[in-house]
Amino acid sequence: MSSTVELTKENFDQTVTDNEFVLIDFWASWCGPCKQFAPVYEKAAEENPDLVFGKVDTEAQPELAAAFGIQSIPTLMIVRDQVAVFAQPGALPEAALTDVIGQARGLDMDEVRKAVAEQQAQQPQGTE
Repeated sequence: MSSTVELTKENFDQTVTDNEFVLIDFWASWCGPCKQFAPVYEKAAEENPDLVFGKVDTEAQPELAAAFGIQSIPTLMIVRDQVAVFAQPGALPEAALTDVIGQARGLDMDEVRKAVAEQQAQQPQGTE
């Protein structure tokens, strides 16, 4: 039984809204590195049952891939509290994936939100 969730444009927003920590693997069936990364990702999902591990098939869900500007696969993205805190193309070795999950768990989301708000404040605004 897979511990990952197939993400589609129909359930993506709900999944990210309902869960504070979501890992997303953008992949395709023809992609060799994606196939190599799949068991590593699956194992991490089993070892972190408190987190949501999602997979986006870029062939079946081109709108999602386009929305996130996915240029190469596999790409791993981590969303915490509806903020993308990590996005990197390439198949990660198991130790690197474990490290990235640990770093994302350790983030102070108040600091992240503050940084995002500051970035947004620096961008030109419409009418107040």
